[in-house]
Amino acid sequence: MSNVKNFGAAGDGQTDDTAAIQHAIRDGDGLLEFPRGNYRITRPLEITLEESGPFGISGSMGTATIVMAGPGPAFRLLGNHGGTGDPGSLKPGVWQSERMPAVRGIAIEGSHAEADGFEVKGTMQAIFDGVMIRHVRHAIHLVERNRNIQIVNCHLYHNRGVGIFMDGLNLHQINIANSHISYNRLGGIRIERSEIRNLQITGNDIEYNNTPRSFPELPNEPTAEIWIDATADGASVNEVTIVSNTIQATASKDGRNIRIMEKSDRSRPPGLITITGNIIGSQETNVHLSGCYGVSLTGNSIYSCSYRNLLIEDSRLVTMGSNHFRRHTAIAGTGVRLIDSRDCTISGCSFHDESEEGQQNGPSLLELQNCQRIAVSGCNFSNGVPCGIDAFDCRDVVVTGCTIADTRGTPRAKAAIRFQGEGSGNLIASCSLRGEVSSESTAGLTQK
Repeated sequence: MSNVKNFGAAGDGQTDDTAAIQHAIRDGDGLLEFPRGNYRITRPLEITLEESGPFGISGSMGTATIVMAGPGPAFRLLGNHGGTGDPGSLKPGVWQSERMPAVRGIAIEGSHAEADGFEVKGTMQAIFDGVMIRHVRHAIHLVERNRNIQIVNCHLYHNRGVGIFMDGLNLHQINIANSHISYNRLGGIRIERSEIRNLQITGNDIEYNNTPRSFPELPNEPTAEIWIDATADGASVNEVTIVSNTIQATASKDGRNIRIMEKSDRSRPPGLITITGNIIGSQETNVHLSGCYGVSLTGNSIYSCSYRNLLIEDSRLVTMGSNHFRRHTAIAGTGVRLIDSRDCTISGCSFHDESEEGQQNGPSLLELQNCQRIAVSGCNFSNGVPCGIDAFDCRDVVVTGCTIADTRGTPRAKAAIRFQGEGSGNLIASCSLRGEVSSESTAGLTQK
């Protein structure tokens, strides 16, 4: 192994070890080993895989720390893979010399305002395992083009930018698993201006990624634990699973736990997004879908918002099943709102207020505005104000087999269900209602 101390690195936290480590990268055997110590560097360490051949970085089981005292990334990994994930597109030289650069068991800390952790471009099958990065801007910054990335068992903690930033990136196949991605100012996982396929986010703790909690001295900027923005020209994000994560925060202005923004007018809608089995809570809005197509949101516990648990705008073919929407502190709220959306299903969900007095004010538990072909079935709504279900200017909304109750000693709900505005083809059937149904004559509502 290329022990960096054999190439002149001191590892005392004071000496500038940049030149010595770059010497080990250039003239070593391709496995860069950092014994226990603090290695101060002042400019990026570039690893050009075409020149180095297959490459690995080892931090001796986490006992070695790289202190980035200059601007830019501590490490820049550069490959030449221009194909897809298909084996037939892989050039022999890339496979022989560049496949699977691996970084394991190392810590990176920034001591410069513009320091980053890793910048990764053109790689094939890069692996980050057991890496800790803090006090930088972006922890792992993926740019231009990469394939088959794995980020596992990492701590991306208390950084001024994003934990994992996919920035103007063409990427197929990335697994983010079993990691702690928290207290990053601009988000935990953020995607902008990118074309992404096969994104798996599984089993992580992603929390408190917003300015008020992690950097209270800095001005607030809207953020999210998971932020997917595919509204730019040429951008799309498809084949996404967000499964079995804990995704929590503190409320911040325009903040979200999960925010997914697509262009609703594109000819080929992305879709194929699944959000399942997560704990999601304590933000202004917990989950926000805008312009989305083909999203499945199932089996989540979604709690405590200052605006909405779930906000869906200008979207279609969204399936919501067996989710639990609630609040558990008196200052928080609960509720789901759909606007300008169609062909959506809400089934087997519970909308519940955890406090003894129930919801005191604010929006109804489920709001539908200017929506079409919405099916609501087998849901339980308790102690909402002003209503359990509130619809305005809707068509072909069907509510069946739901239980809507106000169990407070003095009921506060104005109605169990309310339909207002212009509508047609709306139906309520086989529901258990403790409270009246309020409907304007223009709302087009039938009860059975």
